[in-house]
Amino acid sequence: MKIGVIGLGLIGGSLAIGLRESGFATYLIGTDLNPDHSAKALALGLVDEVLPLEQNVALADIILVTTPVDTLIKLIPKILGLIRPDQLVLDAGSTKQPIIEAVENHPNRARFVATHPMAGTEYSGPTAAIAGLFNGKRCVFCNTESSDMDAVAQTKALYASLGMKISYLEAADHDLHVAYISHISHIASFALALTVLEKERQEDRIFELAGGGFSSTARLAKSNADTWVPIFTQNRDNVLDVLDEFINTVSQFRTILIKKDFKRFDELIRQANDIGRILKD
Repeated sequence: MKIGVIGLGLIGGSLAIGLRESGFATYLIGTDLNPDHSAKALALGLVDEVLPLEQNVALADIILVTTPVDTLIKLIPKILGLIRPDQLVLDAGSTKQPIIEAVENHPNRARFVATHPMAGTEYSGPTAAIAGLFNGKRCVFCNTESSDMDAVAQTKALYASLGMKISYLEAADHDLHVAYISHISHIASFALALTVLEKERQEDRIFELAGGGFSSTARLAKSNADTWVPIFTQNRDNVLDVLDEFINTVSQFRTILIKKDFKRFDELIRQANDIGRILKD
């Protein structure tokens, strides 16, 4: 199976590694507008060759588009206009509704499957690509009723080869839920990092005293702005909704500290502990 990977960063590179290791991909063709990314992807063996977009699409059986979400809404319709009836196009975007709307009336819409493999790290670029990134993780398929049955089946086989579990959601529901479980986590991490950088001007103290708790909470603050600003742009309304709730909750903690109401503090912490019932190790 020849796989075209459009976007040779963390996600595209890690997908390439996984599909090669699983045997699903026999040949990998890369495309990236960044010449440095292209050169590194070749040097690392993530792909077998790098070609311009049109040539990649012409050769590949499946085209995986793993660019930032703001470019997906332009690229997916363009790629669908280049494919043959036997080809398949997938995306890996963290927001789905804008992409679904962009291809809604495309004549080749049925050859597109909207997917979100929910895995990643705080790092970016081809050197961040790692083996096993998707194993045991969840991939969300959206609006599959608009895709050909064979396209959905082939997409399931692709992600199954990576060890992923499959869930199905409508695009609007997906975007709402990821705002709560993913996007707000990044905003909270960015805010924490900015707070510490503002209040603790002695950088060596941050380095010396940052234990596991701070490091794990602030880890996402190292994420790439080129990836996350488009996500916040596209999912603005849902992110604002959850951000309002987050601000209200933080304000509660501030109020009870002012009042020295540590009994209420204890109650809130115990309520928060209930997340462990859902997020089991």
